[in-house]
Amino acid sequence: MKFDGLIFDFDGVLIESEAVGNRQIAEYLTGIGHPTTPEDSYANFMGLSGQHFIGALEQWIDRPLPEDFHTMRAAEDARALREGVGAVEGAVRFIQGLPFDLPKAIASSSSTEWIKRHLAHIGLEDAFGDHIYSGKEHVTNGKPAPDLYLHAAKAISVDITRCAILEDSPVGATGAVASGGHVIGFVGGSHCGPDHADRLRAIGVHDIAKNFGEVLLLLE
Repeated sequence: MKFDGLIFDFDGVLIESEAVGNRQIAEYLTGIGHPTTPEDSYANFMGLSGQHFIGALEQWIDRPLPEDFHTMRAAEDARALREGVGAVEGAVRFIQGLPFDLPKAIASSSSTEWIKRHLAHIGLEDAFGDHIYSGKEHVTNGKPAPDLYLHAAKAISVDITRCAILEDSPVGATGAVASGGHVIGFVGGSHCGPDHADRLRAIGVHDIAKNFGEVLLLLE
């Protein structure tokens, strides 16, 4: 392979959670009087977590979020953890086909509990070992800062410039590009519209992949 290590975003790259979650956010905001499409949600909130996520939502509606938003999100997260979320097409086969000794990690805005639960659901519970890193838990500054990617690269003992990073969100791609890694903008999730690749190119990703077959070609 061209690279010595791989770093994966999780939501929207390995599992189809971005489509589900952003539809729900759009429906909620529309229901409280702020018309929002799933595309609006993808553009403004995808890839954010913690106070960055809440701040972006409150900026969008120009007021504090109602308390029931947090109740709704907690209930949806609990449901998703209980029932699981399916894999992005081709993701499982791709991960299983990687060389066993190739250093790889997940760098996600989600919690490690969320990531591990869904890796188990799609049959990849052992694929990354302990190399599962959360912007909420492992760094002070999550995406769009580059810190999480740098942390993951250091943890797998690979220079960031020798890592390929798979990212689907503009927020994540911004941090990935800033980290110095080789960024593949992945647009194979069901949430990625016709203009998604152009938005990632504008951020400065090095390549675009529409599916995991194209990812493999870029890595070889």
